[in-house]
Amino acid sequence: MKRYFDVPEPLGSFLMYIENIQGKSQKTAQSYYYDLRAFYRFLKMKFGNISATDDFDNIEISDVDLSYLKKIDLNIIYEYMNFLNRERSNGPSSRARKIASIRSFFKYLHKSGIIDKNPTAELETIKLRKKLPTYFTLEDSLDLLSGIEGKNAIRDYCIITLFLNCGMRLAELVSINITDIRGEMLTVVGKGNKERTIYLNQACIHAIDNYMAVRNTLTATASDKNALFLSSRHQRISRRTVQHIVELNVKKLGLDPHKYTTHKLRHTAATLMYQAGVDIRALQEILGHEQLSTTEIYTHLSNEQLKNAVASNPLSSVKKDK
Repeated sequence: MKRYFDVPEPLGSFLMYIENIQGKSQKTAQSYYYDLRAFYRFLKMKFGNISATDDFDNIEISDVDLSYLKKIDLNIIYEYMNFLNRERSNGPSSRARKIASIRSFFKYLHKSGIIDKNPTAELETIKLRKKLPTYFTLEDSLDLLSGIEGKNAIRDYCIITLFLNCGMRLAELVSINITDIRGEMLTVVGKGNKERTIYLNQACIHAIDNYMAVRNTLTATASDKNALFLSSRHQRISRRTVQHIVELNVKKLGLDPHKYTTHKLRHTAATLMYQAGVDIRALQEILGHEQLSTTEIYTHLSNEQLKNAVASNPLSSVKKDK
């Protein structure tokens, strides 16, 4: 593949497969590449003339061919997991992602007839501790919106309103074109280039209408006349600019901008909708999740709900006098 200067076969074919056949994005394919490149470097240390003291991140992998891959068994993969833990200080989630990439790679090799046996068939998945998603409370969300100011306040308000109400991804938001909006319907392109329709509520429609009144005065000088959100230079707004907008406004709330990011606005939209009674399967469609299990992370309960649940216990008022 032209994008990867040191990709040997059959890794190159696998990366083309997940992009062109499975429809994964280039960003996803690149993540697979990084994960498998690390695995290939480990194989060079194990089967090649590479010392463990060499700079791991600069080990050349262009000569790792099928002969290396045919030597892999379950014990070697466990050895690699131990290496990631002890030598590379990879946490459970990072190790789990790398193992998932290896599992997908060997499944492809076996399915394609390149290898006779899949060494990852019996590989156990790393157990991860489930984390509740970080999100803004309703009060935080209202404060975030009310605190937006500056020369681009109308645009920035519209951006954050769409995040908080629609739960879209950052890449989806910056890619919105004016022609994607038809009344109360917005078409976005999500992961795997899959289109989905998001129905805009009154807050979103009002914010877009207000912004368009400003946006229309910039059309003549815009480099991308169809882009909904424009930067100060009248170009399609970048992901980094949107991240910066969110960071500035999060700081006003006294919150950590490294913890409360654009993706946490997506978490917030999902959490608030679920807590308001939105059905989990409807939420799955809104967020564009392929698997329902991905959406289920948002079914956590707030502290207030837990407090009210305990208070509603019919025994909650029973007291014994001294």
